[in-house]
Amino acid sequence: MVSFNKVILMGNLTKDPEVRYTPSGTAVAGFSMAVNRRYKQGEETKDEVCFVDIVVFGKQAEYSGQYLSKGSGVIIDGRLQQRRWETEDGQKRNKYEVVAESVRFMPKRQGPQDAADSMSAGQVPPEQGDDVPF
Repeated sequence: MVSFNKVILMGNLTKDPEVRYTPSGTAVAGFSMAVNRRYKQGEETKDEVCFVDIVVFGKQAEYSGQYLSKGSGVIIDGRLQQRRWETEDGQKRNKYEVVAESVRFMPKRQGPQDAADSMSAGQVPPEQGDDVPF
């Protein structure tokens, strides 16, 4: 049987990335992000939020720790992974997370007045990821 495991998410970090290193020296960053879904139910507009744990390895983990913080916008391209473990008291636990293959940094949000000023001045926002050499 053929299978396919691909996840693409766009959202905002809910906390600062935590960067650690494996015994062999590989950087590993972990963070959580919120992904919103807006939909209409009758005449009412509702928001649904999904919180997703992300794991990043290597140079992208180091850059994530250096340049990202709570509230930063990102686009994650990766795969879904299930981790299983047993607690000290013998309970079996599992958790789903996304292992990122690519992390794209989104431009900083502008307030309504900043956006109006930029548009009136004819300025174009920087390309995504311009400030980070991936």
